[in-house]
Amino acid sequence: MNTTSMIDRMTEPRFMARTAGAFYLLMFPIGGLFFSRRALVVTGNSAATATNILAHVPLFRAAFAGDLLVVACYIVVTALFYELFKPVSRSVSLIAAFFSVVGCTIQGFACVFQLGSLVVLGPEQYLSVFNVEQRQALAFLSLKLYSQAYGIALVFFAFYGLLIGCLILKSTFLPRFLGVLMVLAGLGWLTFLYPPFATKYFPYILPTSLGEGFLTLWLLVKGVNAERWNEQARASRQPQVTQ
Repeated sequence: MNTTSMIDRMTEPRFMARTAGAFYLLMFPIGGLFFSRRALVVTGNSAATATNILAHVPLFRAAFAGDLLVVACYIVVTALFYELFKPVSRSVSLIAAFFSVVGCTIQGFACVFQLGSLVVLGPEQYLSVFNVEQRQALAFLSLKLYSQAYGIALVFFAFYGLLIGCLILKSTFLPRFLGVLMVLAGLGWLTFLYPPFATKYFPYILPTSLGEGFLTLWLLVKGVNAERWNEQARASRQPQVTQ
């Protein structure tokens, strides 16, 4: 297969859809490490949290790596979705991609706080200027800052989900119910505009993200209607007639 045919293959709508679905699917098991790390945190107890972290350092490092991999996968999904939904509305697709990239950037930087909690609990000699209680408190503070930054990222992902949902509703190559589910997912993550509410009702908010799961499965199994995608793409390239 020569380079030209390979590029043509990569820009086929079904290929883009299934590739996006594959990277989306990868995020679910990798992101599951978030909940395993969350189990190490004892609310309001820095000493117990520090003890759990030091007792499960490999798990904590795996969760850190998992966060970075999720960000990388989501950037790929963002790029593919931009190309996939560009025929629907180039400007809206670009704005959606912008929200996602900002969210990914914030989430990536948030990982520094996660790693910081492990650093301050380390055996390095320079840390001896802090007593044990202070280091435990600093580690706990780092995790709190990570959580706050992660919540900020979710707000940007909420807007991304809302815009992707609207693009699906306006598209002709994906079923409308997926658009509705993505809008609901975006509204769910939008609750992180007020973190106390989102944290308290997180178990009830989490099911709204099932829309992303349905979209993932649809992209993997069905892909998109290539004929309708091509029709919409051709229509988007036609010059608009002004009155």
